Amino acid sequence: MSTSKAKQIILKFFSLFSAVRGYNILVLIFAQYLAAIFIFSPTNSLKDVVFDIQLLFLVLASVFVVAGGYIINNFYDAKVDEINRPVKTNLENYVKQSTKLRLYFLLNFIGFGFGVLISLRAALFFAVYIFAIWFYSHKLKKHPFLSVISATILTISPFFAVFVYFDNFSKIIFVHALFLFLVIMVRELIKDLQNIKGAIVNNYKTFPVVYGEKKTKQLSILLLVLTIVPISILFSYPGISYMRYYFYFALFILVFVGFYLWKSKTRNHYRVLHNTLKLLLFIGALCLIFIDTSLLLDKVMNRLN
Repeated sequence: MSTSKAKQIILKFFSLFSAVRGYNILVLIFAQYLAAIFIFSPTNSLKDVVFDIQLLFLVLASVFVVAGGYIINNFYDAKVDEINRPVKTNLENYVKQSTKLRLYFLLNFIGFGFGVLISLRAALFFAVYIFAIWFYSHKLKKHPFLSVISATILTISPFFAVFVYFDNFSKIIFVHALFLFLVIMVRELIKDLQNIKGAIVNNYKTFPVVYGEKKTKQLSILLLVLTIVPISILFSYPGISYMRYYFYFALFILVFVGFYLWKSKTRNHYRVLHNTLKLLLFIGALCLIFIDTSLLLDKVMNRLN
């Protein structure tokens, strides 16, 4: 194989990896399994969860459908991304749009197929989820309120699938989901602030375009204040154990985000805030193992035995 051909293959790989947000996909897999082990099925052994073939199919279905969703979102946002993310767009252009569309249909087909292997209910869930992602990318993304709310719901939906699979309807899960919902919604609003230039040029009626930067900041700060409610409830729940320290840390970060957001004016400022919230959510996924350290020990011992 010639050097130039090898270089083209590498560039196309990274192009596709960027288009499907490979880093987000890896985090999704990691977070779904941690949530399954420490939140949705706390009484099951580590072995039972990790080697649950139905759960594996559920995670794979989520991965393929979400990856397809990133591709179709990338397809509809091509012109916007040329303005907001020129370097990233140039990298992703190493793969033709027609190839990406074929990959989009293939990924959704495989994802739906894994859903069928689980159950008809799971297949229906992923069919609706596929349609919802397309509808968001094609229509809802251009509307101020619907864009933010639908993007937040779509982000949380894969965890909802795991939640339904284990049939665990405890109060603490809903409270944790509310915290995630509020933080992700703030992240989406900040992302809209970051991408406001491309939205204006392409006539996207995002929240900052319609209501202005000041009101977007005010709404974001209100949502940040509201996170105190689920955090306070979680603090009163003894089962979170050492994860309470994550929520102390989260409170500190969210206060920082609120103050920094109010003073932010440039795209780089908003990028810092957006990445800060992404990192906060990722750390939150890692900290799931601290919900109950005795539970972690029991699961490991059961695995060894």
